[in-house]
Amino acid sequence: MVTYTVTVFTGNIAGATTFNNIFIKLVGTDGESDRKWLVGLKGAASFYQGAVSTFKLCCPPSMGKLVLIELDKQRLPLFPEDSWFVDKVEIKSPEGEIYKFPVYRWITDRSVHRFREGTALRVIDDNHLGKYSREQELKERERDYRWEVYAEGIPHCMKSENPLSLPCEVRFSFTKTSEFAFTAAAGLTELKLKGLDNCKKNWTNIDDINRVFCCNRSDISDYVQEHWKEDAFFGYQYLNGVDPVLIKLCTALPDNFPVTDAMVFPDCKTTLAKEMQNGNIFLLDYKNLDGVKANIINGKLQYLMAPLVLLHKTPENKLVNDEKPTPLAIPLKQCPADDNPIFLPTDDEYDWLLAKIFVRSADFNEHQLNAHLLRTHLLAEVFSVSLLRNVPMVHPLYKLLIPNTRYTLQINYLARLLLISPTGVFTEFASSGGEGMMTILKRSLSSMTYTSLCIKDSIAHRGLENVPNYYYRDDGLKLWDIIERFVNKLLSHYYKTDAEVVQDCELQKWIQDIYEHGFLSQECTGIPHRFTTVAEMVKFVTMVIFTCSCQHSAVNNGQYDYGGWMPNTPISLQLPPPTTKGTASEEMMLKTLPDVNTTAQGMATVWLLSKQSSDFVPLGQYPEEQFTEEIPQRMIKDFQGELEAFSITIKTRNKCLEIPYTYLDPKEVENSVAI
Repeated sequence: MVTYTVTVFTGNIAGATTFNNIFIKLVGTDGESDRKWLVGLKGAASFYQGAVSTFKLCCPPSMGKLVLIELDKQRLPLFPEDSWFVDKVEIKSPEGEIYKFPVYRWITDRSVHRFREGTALRVIDDNHLGKYSREQELKERERDYRWEVYAEGIPHCMKSENPLSLPCEVRFSFTKTSEFAFTAAAGLTELKLKGLDNCKKNWTNIDDINRVFCCNRSDISDYVQEHWKEDAFFGYQYLNGVDPVLIKLCTALPDNFPVTDAMVFPDCKTTLAKEMQNGNIFLLDYKNLDGVKANIINGKLQYLMAPLVLLHKTPENKLVNDEKPTPLAIPLKQCPADDNPIFLPTDDEYDWLLAKIFVRSADFNEHQLNAHLLRTHLLAEVFSVSLLRNVPMVHPLYKLLIPNTRYTLQINYLARLLLISPTGVFTEFASSGGEGMMTILKRSLSSMTYTSLCIKDSIAHRGLENVPNYYYRDDGLKLWDIIERFVNKLLSHYYKTDAEVVQDCELQKWIQDIYEHGFLSQECTGIPHRFTTVAEMVKFVTMVIFTCSCQHSAVNNGQYDYGGWMPNTPISLQLPPPTTKGTASEEMMLKTLPDVNTTAQGMATVWLLSKQSSDFVPLGQYPEEQFTEEIPQRMIKDFQGELEAFSITIKTRNKCLEIPYTYLDPKEVENSVAI
């Protein structure tokens, strides 16, 4: 017999401690040990939260290289069943070789749980015992992670009856659960104490809106309140606000936009054709919202327009002494008609302001459902479920992507329960809530393209390579490059040829499930349904990481900054837009804005969705040591170094900006869709 030294690392998180008996079996290429009870000098404290405990095991001398370990937990007589969170197990062989076994799992029952040695292996690299272990792991995962159709025409989700029915490994931590519940409860309590949650009256004075969340403010929300009426700030938001993906270069006027030179350039100093040729005209098109059935809130029909907006960039467009596109013309409906005037900056003050308010309300709904919910939350869930169903823990793809799935399944379950269910906040208080919401989601998925999900391709497709002061683009492209270099180096370490990519059945099943359950097998999206080259795989994996981290941060983190002052981004509007010019007034504007309770619910929601938890993990940080080999660990450190340097660059730039753009600072980007 020979002696193996086993070191067990219990997680340093709330509830990780177990007082139950822990047993281990070592399994090698040439044999296995008996099941051994881990008894150490620390006694009952051996598996206390944060404990690192070492044990000596007498084992047969001919086990070969260790392939996996088996762990099980058995309740002591008179002691309750408890849960145990294991970070990892390290084993030193009699020859002095160190084997590392990443676990990072809750063990809650008395079953035997198998964990592979940490070296990343593709299925074609594995031995017979390893392949059998992979098959058993994935069979269990398929039972735990099942697809469900939440609604026809949108990405599928994970089947779950409630948050507690989710597997322990994907649930919120105690810290996350407590803080999320506290933030939600605090917001609702504040509304109740102020009597705002059930007040169905109009606002009679715009300054009264300050009452809603006077204590919950940010520097940018204060700036928005001061500047929301300005044309330059209106245009700025489509570059660096929470919806920076809608704007595109306009090279020819849409057929349904009969704007003329006389309308927009009455001084005859230039023409639309000339300005378009010079790359100075941009378009916002909310056709996705056309004909959508509007909600009924507080017994009143709401109004959701599908506007078109022309933006014009000239050196005279000033905001922070820089060029910015400003609105030039706005029809609020898609079809030209006598009752669909084209509003202009030269119109009466409230005609023009009300037109911009209708655009901003349309943008709230387009942003929340398409740019935010669909393109980050729902896609991230598809990427996560497919990974957990099809890729075993020992696979390099699993090790790379599992940090980008943290908390996503539970936050999405809560979004369906609290936001878009029949009694959800969005359903009850947004102008597109209910039937309209599903219409927008279905249209958005049917028109989604792979190009639009890859920021490099998206920027080029929208013709925005040369627009100045587009910080979302500048920071996003830099982050894409940093992520892509990291992904390319790491995956190329495991995949030397295109043939190896084609032969990896687990990798191919992952992308096939995403194509089928995320994009509903629609070829028009351009989403690959299989990988044929290393380059294809690298690009797609880069997109997945970017979507789950950077893109979500860009469209999520500024929600309260730009929506905390409701008139800038109304959740709903309750009067139709003017059909003739010269009829709007401040009184009409106030009656058009959402009621007090609708305003309060909308602001409480964006406050909650913008609130970072204290166990936030920024982009590129990996508290769990999934990769145990030296080369990938060195690649991770290089990746982190690039992100650190870029964060410093962003902070330096932001010191010179009147409105700092922080949403893509790597220090502020969460690794996953977790809020």
